[in-house]
Amino acid sequence: MRPIHPKSAKSFSRAAKLLLVGILAAMELAACRRTEPAAEQQGSDLLNLSSTSIQNGRFPAEFTCDGADHSPALAWKAPPSGTQSLAILLYDRDTPGNGFVHWVLFNLPPEMRSLPEGFQQPAENRSGTQLGVNDFGRIGYGGPCPPTGTHHYIFKVFALENRLSLPAGATRAQLDQAIQGHVLARGTLTAAYSH
Repeated sequence: MRPIHPKSAKSFSRAAKLLLVGILAAMELAACRRTEPAAEQQGSDLLNLSSTSIQNGRFPAEFTCDGADHSPALAWKAPPSGTQSLAILLYDRDTPGNGFVHWVLFNLPPEMRSLPEGFQQPAENRSGTQLGVNDFGRIGYGGPCPPTGTHHYIFKVFALENRLSLPAGATRAQLDQAIQGHVLARGTLTAAYSH
């Protein structure tokens, strides 16, 4: 076996260290990156979710814990043929894990194209839409209330090929599981908020 020259060994050692540093950095970045559940990545982003309540990509205080804390208006395009129900999710992407959940709605009728402000009010919930539980431990909407700094909140609407057999008060984890394999299309809207 041919011996390794000391200079070659030193440069090999330096290259190995650089490679190791690069691998560790990539692993740390991957650990910090939050991946969405597979169910939320399904379907084309065709529904063009929008809101007249969100201004310049930011939540006005009235839709947060610093104000009236009622839900903003939302609107979306017609879902694809075969859609049997819609579901909506709002979460804070800047918290650990899958994010802090602020709103879960499901079994909205497929003909719906919008929600008015404050939709969780019982008088307006005659469409068969069911409300899930948020991470505040309450049914319905709980607005942004970040502990520090600016947080980013993700609204998602899903067009589903079925109605969900989930109970009222279902969690985001239950929704994620129930929509797996049933998403025909989706829409996404991001809004920021800081105290």
